[in-house]
Amino acid sequence: MIKANTKVIISDLDGTLLNQHHVISDYTKSVFQELHQQKYLIVVATGRHHLDAMPLVEKLEVPLYLVTSNGARIHSPEKELLFSVNMESELVKSILALDIDPDITTVLFKEEVWQTNIHNEKLNSFSKEVTYHRELVNFEELEDFEAIKIFFTHENQEKLMALRDLILEHHPETFNHAFSLPICLEFMDKNVDKSHAIAKILEKENLDFSHAISFGDGFNDEMMLVTSGKGLIMGNAPDTLKNKLSHMEVIATNHEDGVANYLSDLLLKN
Repeated sequence: MIKANTKVIISDLDGTLLNQHHVISDYTKSVFQELHQQKYLIVVATGRHHLDAMPLVEKLEVPLYLVTSNGARIHSPEKELLFSVNMESELVKSILALDIDPDITTVLFKEEVWQTNIHNEKLNSFSKEVTYHRELVNFEELEDFEAIKIFFTHENQEKLMALRDLILEHHPETFNHAFSLPICLEFMDKNVDKSHAIAKILEKENLDFSHAISFGDGFNDEMMLVTSGKGLIMGNAPDTLKNKLSHMEVIATNHEDGVANYLSDLLLKN
């Protein structure tokens, strides 16, 4: 039944379609090329900026819709910008004015650069090809705070949870937020979510979520997973997500080409 109804493949990138080296494997590429040949619509939905994500998904060598910055941008298979929304400058400024732990790395996703207050080598390692450039700044000296999203990271998740609670205390209804990883907290415009962006794509293609199978490993994938006809959680996802979505099937890890193997078994093998 799932196979007969599936027309759309939706996948997150980091921890999902990308392996532990932050690249798409040759095997995953071959599976997605076969899915394209069989006319499946492919959507990649990521928290990454579009300049960062585009070189990664080009490895697949198939046309696809690209949802980036957790849904703040949609690009067509022809790389045309279809949708965009930013956070207002004054609202971003009000977050940065809070008493944020100085050990937390803060990043503003801008259109052409990402602005940060700390040199974070681990953060830099997520990009093999530098297409989205970093700019070290003093946030107290900035004038334009308009951003696609705000990203916070620290190895101690409790510090990020305290920051989340602090921001929500001051702005209970203003933003959408999610943990893309246990050590990565992201705040976006209140209307931004991967599922909202994907819904726009499906409407454009005269389809709906019942036709979709989706894969993810983070809380920024939650609505996408629960809304899809079939949602699959990666084996490497945090236990907190697996426990919250305990009714969902858990598949192999991204290290094991979990997405490609699942799709090959379900859709490509007779």
